[in-house]
Amino acid sequence: MLLLALDTATPAVTVALHDGGDVVASFSQVDARRHGELLLPAVDRVLRDAGVKLDAVTGVVVGTGPGPYTGLRVGLMTADTFGLALGVPVYGVCTLDGLAYAAGAGTGPFVVATDARRKEVYWARYEDSRTRTGEPAVDRPADIAERVAGLPAVGAGALLYPETFTDVREPEHVSAGALASLAAERLAAGEEMPAPRPLYLRRPDAQVPKNYKVVTPK
Repeated sequence: MLLLALDTATPAVTVALHDGGDVVASFSQVDARRHGELLLPAVDRVLRDAGVKLDAVTGVVVGTGPGPYTGLRVGLMTADTFGLALGVPVYGVCTLDGLAYAAGAGTGPFVVATDARRKEVYWARYEDSRTRTGEPAVDRPADIAERVAGLPAVGAGALLYPETFTDVREPEHVSAGALASLAAERLAAGEEMPAPRPLYLRRPDAQVPKNYKVVTPK
């Protein structure tokens, strides 16, 4: 097994290789505006560091969000392209699950929160580092304050709102290494992996204007 994992659902552009037992190479860079520019060079760097070629990959793991439309699409489309070109399966993993897994044992129950912009967070509650309770959601921190009160929190979204998330812990950003390790664990256990479909949770900012004037030639 050689899994290529990547995630662009948050400001972190992150890539890793996993051999089924451990992460053999990884690279991450935080830059919310350069996902498309940074992702493929990051893949090249990880392959080079591991001393393997792309055709050695047997599966692709991609973070499915939730995340902003543009950044999330970069990772998903790249993963789909690699899967088609190599003829290998593409597995989706919730980005919040990757953050929870990286938080490690003994953290739960706890909350994972990433920045959703618009003064909101993408978030989910976990009983432990492998067990999410419920589906990811997007909310204003003040609206969920009672539901997360007293719980430790991880993720960059929690750092932005200390009045709601009062006990913030590492990690701040998702790592592809954690996504790959979680996927490898699930595959080894025979779990069915979800398709790589995006978790947008809300409509994109760019929309077709309503009631616009149609101009037709005479």
